[in-house]
Amino acid sequence: MKALSNGISSIEKTLAVILMFAMAVIVTLAVCFRYILNSPLSWAGEIAVFLLIWVSFFGGSLGLKYKSQAAVTILLDYVPANVKRIILILGHIIMLLFLVLLIYYSVNWILSPSVAFQKSTALLIPMWIPYLAVPLGLSFAGIHLLSNLFELFKGGGGQ
Repeated sequence: MKALSNGISSIEKTLAVILMFAMAVIVTLAVCFRYILNSPLSWAGEIAVFLLIWVSFFGGSLGLKYKSQAAVTILLDYVPANVKRIILILGHIIMLLFLVLLIYYSVNWILSPSVAFQKSTALLIPMWIPYLAVPLGLSFAGIHLLSNLFELFKGGGGQ
C-alpha cells in the first residue's frame, strides 16, 4: 500500500507543478492581454479557476499523505503512546469513512444528468471534467490515509 501511495504522490506532485505553472502563465497572459493589448481573454478566468480546483484537491491529498494538515494535538501530547496510537487509528478510520461517503456522493453527482450534459460558460467543455477533481482527489486522499493507517497498525507512523 505504501508503494501505491508513493507512486500516486509522485504523480500528484508532477501534475500539481504542471497545473500551477499553467495557471501562472494563463493569469499572466490574461493580465497582459487585458491591460497592455486592451483585448481580454474571455476564457482565462474560467480555466484558472478549474486549474486551482484541481491543484487544491491534489494538495489536500498530499497534505494527508505527509500528515501536514492542521491539527489540534493537545490531547495527543499528554496521553501515553499506546493510547495515542489508538486515538490516531480511530481518527484515520473516521476520516476514511467520511471520505468514502464524500466519494460516493461526488461520483453520483458527476454521473447525474444535470452535470453530465452541462458545459462551461467560456470554453464549452463538459463540466464533468473540472468536477472530476473532487472524487479523484478524495480517492487519492483515501489511498494515502489507508497507507498511513497500515503504518499505524504496524506500530510506526505516529505524529
